[in-house]
Amino acid sequence: MHFVSTISLFSFLVTKKVMSASFTRHNVEFPTENGVLLRGWLFEPIREVGNQKLYPGIVMSPYYGGVKELFVDLYAEYFAKSNFVALLYDNQNFGDSAGEPRQEIDPKKQVQDYSSAITYLQSLTNLVDPERIGIWGTSYSGGHVLVVSAIDKRVKCVVSQMPSINGKKNLRRVQKNDEEYQKLLNAFERDRKQIVEGGAPRMIPIVRPAVQPDWWAFFDVNQALDEDKWRYKNWKNEQTLHSVEMYGEYNPEEYIEQVSPCPLLMIVADNDTVTFTEDEIELFEKKAHEPKKLVKFKGHHFAAYKGQPFEITSKAADEWFTKYLQT
Repeated sequence: MHFVSTISLFSFLVTKKVMSASFTRHNVEFPTENGVLLRGWLFEPIREVGNQKLYPGIVMSPYYGGVKELFVDLYAEYFAKSNFVALLYDNQNFGDSAGEPRQEIDPKKQVQDYSSAITYLQSLTNLVDPERIGIWGTSYSGGHVLVVSAIDKRVKCVVSQMPSINGKKNLRRVQKNDEEYQKLLNAFERDRKQIVEGGAPRMIPIVRPAVQPDWWAFFDVNQALDEDKWRYKNWKNEQTLHSVEMYGEYNPEEYIEQVSPCPLLMIVADNDTVTFTEDEIELFEKKAHEPKKLVKFKGHHFAAYKGQPFEITSKAADEWFTKYLQT
């Protein structure tokens, strides 16, 4: 999974550069091992002229069906202010990244793309220490980082926030009964047949506003503060039905025992009805090996990205990365 492309990996785009008092943000793009261009933001601490210090790096990607702008960037900014180089990218098929079919969430490809992103970050030889790379994920990507840190031993530290750990179990929970679940399985079969016959994949919402109003409150631009409305430009409430089928086949919990000796921080919400608090804690306590730490905050799944929960989760992640990556 260590991929080096003949395409130049160090490929800053010149369209935009954002600066603050403590970091700069560049638009970047890099290829996956299958040649799909991923696009994202590289957050770099501001260095004094002549300072040749190499920084530890953190690779990050959004949650299920998310885009980098939708509050995930706040974590990258936090890490950059603590002297990390943070690479945050849109998953393939989403946001600014390339890839087809659009709006398809393929966990296997997204796991592979973490390793491609690590390779890209390591290629920044004048900026990043290739031996000090950490990874961060949240919700669906919180599950990805368990898989990546188990199989890609270039990872020296991992933060898994509210991870999705058992897709089949979660999928069964949101069906009313066995009959409804069987209807879903039948829909998967019809969708596969339609695609094989040359048809377009069936599209469905990621969040159903009428059924999941508490989830929708996070994703609805009409409920967002004016200063945050720009964040929703690249997000679409749409996914392929096949994405749900792949979700039900994906169980990152199977990898957690292999994460050690990579230090693992798991962050969970105490009222999580999306990835389920009790499942995460049980997995952490029974299967994860040292070094490890569990941090719990008060709130629901989508509370982590704003307000006091964000202050708790970002600080905990930053302290974990600092402990194991800053030397």
